[in-house]
Amino acid sequence: MTHPKITVQALVSAPLATVWERYTQPEHITQWNFAHPSWHCPSASNDLQVGGRYFARMEAKDGSFGFDFEAVYLEIVPMKSYSYEFGGRVCQVEFKEMDGKTEVKVTFDPETENSLELQQNGWQAILDNFKNYAEQG
Repeated sequence: MTHPKITVQALVSAPLATVWERYTQPEHITQWNFAHPSWHCPSASNDLQVGGRYFARMEAKDGSFGFDFEAVYLEIVPMKSYSYEFGGRVCQVEFKEMDGKTEVKVTFDPETENSLELQQNGWQAILDNFKNYAEQG
């Protein structure tokens, strides 16, 4: 059974150039890419080009669990959108400037192990974490 795509979004009080940089640069990704304060993202790399690889290590701070998130870019429109494939699933990320703020919208194919609600909540928590980080001067 195929589930509908899941979308999460946030309106970030920062200009598009700042949001794009903080969303795509590894030194920033490690600061926000986790859903809960008990987790962290100790390392990330990002080859932002079609066919390039995105990598993020996500771990519980107590060391009890961790996993690697890896993806390959399919399409990139700088400062506007990109898509990537990960484990047979696709994710589209869109950026839209609106009156000095930037809307970030992430739409992805869900996996089958966890509930749709759990996946939506987890991805939204990560995006909310990003919003908080990106809005810090």
